[in-house]
Amino acid sequence: MIAKLKELLGIKPAPDYRQLLKEGAVIVDVRSRGEYTGGHIKGSKNIPLLALNANPLIQKDKNKPIITCCASGMRSASAKNVLRSNGFTNVHNGGGWISLKSKISS
Repeated sequence: MIAKLKELLGIKPAPDYRQLLKEGAVIVDVRSRGEYTGGHIKGSKNIPLLALNANPLIQKDKNKPIITCCASGMRSASAKNVLRSNGFTNVHNGGGWISLKSKISS
C-alpha cells in the first residue's frame, strides 16, 4: 500500500549517483564562479544557473545522464527543470555539492 501511495505522489527512490557516473553522467554545478572556486567536485562543470538558461548546451546527447548540484539543492532543482525544458531527458538533482560528493566517494 505504501508503494502504491508513493507511486501516486510521484515519490521515487534516490538515484544511484555512482552508477550514473559509470554510465557517463556529467555533474553540473550551478553555483556562482566564486562559490565553485571555493570548493567543488573534481571533474564537475561550473555553469551558473542564470547562464544555464541562456546556454543549456552542456552536451550534444540529450539522453546522457546529468547530475545537477549547488550549495543546498534549491538552485540545482531549478537547473534540473531548466535542462528538462530544453529537452534533456535524463537529469537528476544531486542536491548540495558536499552531500553529493560524499555519496559518490569511496
